[in-house]
Amino acid sequence: MKLQKLLSLTRKAVDEFQLIEEGDKIAVGVSGGKDSLSMLYALHGLMRFYPKAFTIEVITVDLGHPDFSLDKIENLCKELDVPFHVVKTDIAPIIFEERKESNPCSLCAKMRKGALNTEAKRLGCNKIAYAHHKDDVIETMLLSLIYEGRFHTFAPKTYLDRMDLTVIRPLLFVNEADVIGFKNMYHLEIEKSPCPVDGYTKRQYAKELLASLNRENPGAKERMFTAILNSNINGWHAVNNHK
Repeated sequence: MKLQKLLSLTRKAVDEFQLIEEGDKIAVGVSGGKDSLSMLYALHGLMRFYPKAFTIEVITVDLGHPDFSLDKIENLCKELDVPFHVVKTDIAPIIFEERKESNPCSLCAKMRKGALNTEAKRLGCNKIAYAHHKDDVIETMLLSLIYEGRFHTFAPKTYLDRMDLTVIRPLLFVNEADVIGFKNMYHLEIEKSPCPVDGYTKRQYAKELLASLNRENPGAKERMFTAILNSNINGWHAVNNHK
């Protein structure tokens, strides 16, 4: 996928769900993976020509894994000339060594988001961008159906009233396959996740299930996404009609 297509799909989500307003200061959560790096490129590109002026601050939460390096992210931020901030934490040692959590993902995500939100507020940001793409939207819906018994997924935009921050997800219309294509085309330097349970989670199960369903029923993934767009799930009412 070329940068132009990434920018076009990002702008489509931003316009349809009014994710960005004039004067926004957006914290961009960057883990070093393909999704967050692609989102950084997308918002950095959009920032140059979007009619509503906004700025970005890149934040990386260092979970405290011993093998995690910040060099690649820092180099990219220098290249793009965007501010880069690191939040050092002991989240990984707490979860894996002290508490020895058998299901660590939920607690890790909660602590990571807490650290990210706190830093975003300290920097004076009013919004935080998460790098969830179209596949993440559908996988979350499948997990909700299977484990919660309801048709639900996260919204394009979520207001966190306790923090007075708005979470936005500008990659909603981007397929994961296109993110991989973008990473390969532009030779993005990925920082591999050092998490010991990476690839062994319920989300990984949902990812493999979605791939299997789409293989056996070509177009199933797009039809599921259309069902979400046409649903009454909170926050999915687009300002503009879906074209």
